[in-house]
Amino acid sequence: MDLRSLRYFVAVAEERHFGRAALRLHMTQPPLSRAIKQLESDLGAVLLHRSATGVSLTAAGSTLYDEARTLLDQAEHVRARVAAASGAATLTIGTLADSADEAGAGLVEAFRKLHPDVDVRVREADLTDPTTGLHGGLVDVALTRWPFDDTGISVHVLRSDAVGAVLRIDDPLAGRESLAVADLADRRWFRLPDDSDPVWRAYWSAASGELREGPVVRTVHECVQAVLWNRTIGLMPIGHALPAGLVCVPVTDMPRSSLVVAWSSANGDPLIRSFTDIAARFYGSASSAG
Repeated sequence: MDLRSLRYFVAVAEERHFGRAALRLHMTQPPLSRAIKQLESDLGAVLLHRSATGVSLTAAGSTLYDEARTLLDQAEHVRARVAAASGAATLTIGTLADSADEAGAGLVEAFRKLHPDVDVRVREADLTDPTTGLHGGLVDVALTRWPFDDTGISVHVLRSDAVGAVLRIDDPLAGRESLAVADLADRRWFRLPDDSDPVWRAYWSAASGELREGPVVRTVHECVQAVLWNRTIGLMPIGHALPAGLVCVPVTDMPRSSLVVAWSSANGDPLIRSFTDIAARFYGSASSAG
């Protein structure tokens, strides 16, 4: 039994699914399954109940999960102290518009518990670059929204949100319970600049050439003002606060918008891995609580 096998087990225990855990760990499912079976053999206990829909913890698995989490947290703390002793450790976190609010007190507290001495810097990007500077090497890790051009970037999905159309309350469609993209044809939409990430730009324009293009926007505030002042419309994740006079109506045939943590695939900094693991646990706990 080693720290790697414990990390694998914790991922499966938290994701309750081998496939999702493999994605989280950036590996394929067969070696992950073999590692868990080897861990069960080493400990002489069945740790997981396996089924077609996922896994659940046995009594032994629940005990190991608690102990493993403690050991992994201690290991991260040791790693952070060694890094701090060798020089000032820094982590630059990129955020994008509404995702800045996602890095609330809970996530900060969870990170600071393990890394109290790390110098954390936050860079907020506008809507033209959903990677928040990852492609340009301006940040170490990003708390942002997907989809975008993820060439050379690793992504872990923290949460997926339904998407709605932002409308004025006096818009004829504002009273509908839901909409389809086709209902929005021939309407003026706020649009992202031509130099925006193409995958990102296509998603937020509903990948439709039929929609009439309206004002160019670079920030969420500009998007909101475009709706208020010019009666344009656009899309946003449902659940975010809007100013008086606006509503967000669900668009049922739009793919969900994923809140993600992302980092350069070539960067193996353990501090980045620690932030990613902490964010995954934090949002997993938040989702379960919700």
